[in-house]
Amino acid sequence: MPHLFDPLTIKSITLRNRIGMSPMCQYSSVDGHANDWHLAHLTTRAIGGVGLVIAEATGVTAEGRITPACAGLWKDSQIEPLARINAMIKHHGAIPGIQIGHAGRKASSAVPWEGGHHLGNNDGGWDVVGPTNEAFGGHQNKVPHALNHAEITAIVHAFRDSAARAVTAGYEWLEIHAAHGYLLHSFLSPLTNTRDDQYGGSFGNRCRALMEVVAAVQTVWPDHLPLTVRISATDWVDGGWTVEDSVALARKLKSAGVDLVDCSSGGLRSGDAQHYPVGPGYQVPLADAVRNQGGIMSAAVGLITTPEQADAIIREGKADLVLLGRELLRNPYWPVNAAITLGHADAVSLPVQYARA
Repeated sequence: MPHLFDPLTIKSITLRNRIGMSPMCQYSSVDGHANDWHLAHLTTRAIGGVGLVIAEATGVTAEGRITPACAGLWKDSQIEPLARINAMIKHHGAIPGIQIGHAGRKASSAVPWEGGHHLGNNDGGWDVVGPTNEAFGGHQNKVPHALNHAEITAIVHAFRDSAARAVTAGYEWLEIHAAHGYLLHSFLSPLTNTRDDQYGGSFGNRCRALMEVVAAVQTVWPDHLPLTVRISATDWVDGGWTVEDSVALARKLKSAGVDLVDCSSGGLRSGDAQHYPVGPGYQVPLADAVRNQGGIMSAAVGLITTPEQADAIIREGKADLVLLGRELLRNPYWPVNAAITLGHADAVSLPVQYARA
């Protein structure tokens, strides 16, 4: 079995190790445009030795952003600042990736440090959409507009167009966001998708919107570059999306040409409705099931903090890639320290300006 510091090759792309930076919202964009904060934030992790840097959830439409301060890739002027960042990431040895998505009924929210509640349309917010007109709940109680067929098709096309811009911006890894209660996840789960048309009801119908997005993206995303999907592998709610559903979806995605499934969980319900078994590596069994029952490469995320823990996930064949989030915010040079701890000190090369120290 490979270990944490073995390279990972998918199609034409080789990651220098099995460590990636998970997409984390920074709520620091203006009109969807990246800036110097994103340059420093993302490039620092490449310098620190990760194999993959995935940029935060990036809206395929302005209305698809979680907050007004979220990143976007719905117009051409947003390409250039991302291209600058990606050039720096590649210069420092990492592969630049991006997660594109639509927030659905959880859009139009205030940034977290201002409460995260839905914003009124006269207070910087906008109308939200979903598979039905059921609101998310709690402090995000806007009633969404239930999308009709033409509107679903328009959003599918928006994913395609954002993927095309991602190619121009120099990304070499694309992740479609279908997790955390956002639009595509809300189509997947029987708890939020109670439609009675071709996009609701049966498992296949509930997967239709995501599968249409995958197919549309493939018309513009190069065949030689990795195409991945992030899912909530379980809703952690009785009667909701299950690990078994995720395994079945993984098989569909594999057949459709997707290369890897990034296995997160939850986010569909507010408050105490979700019952997370939170603890170190609590989502790793989800990645394990998707990989070894669904027959597709997987990424593990969630409370993975120590080198030994991350290495064991790879060595034991539970996932092909480990994505770190908060741990890389606390320590951007985690891969360097992990390489030393695990006896692979030569696996990560710091820039000469740092190496001498």
